[in-house]
Amino acid sequence: MELLQTGAGIAIIIGLVQISKEVGLPAKYASLLALLLGIGAAFLVPAATVGATIIAGVVLGLAASGLYSGGKNAIENFKQ
Repeated sequence: MELLQTGAGIAIIIGLVQISKEVGLPAKYASLLALLLGIGAAFLVPAATVGATIIAGVVLGLAASGLYSGGKNAIENFKQ
């Protein structure tokens, strides 16, 4: 489960969100899904307290959402 504690966890969340969008999830809910997946993934490797686990999940979900958004914006700016 150490996989989820590294950048690989972020990549997995990005992939799951992208798959969800391709099967019909509206794009406006992608960040919320990333956040929920991050929190869920954090409970697979719980921290010392429930609060710390939730915070770790929020960080994981927001990192995945931000990484995807930043990459998307960079590609769009490069195309222009």
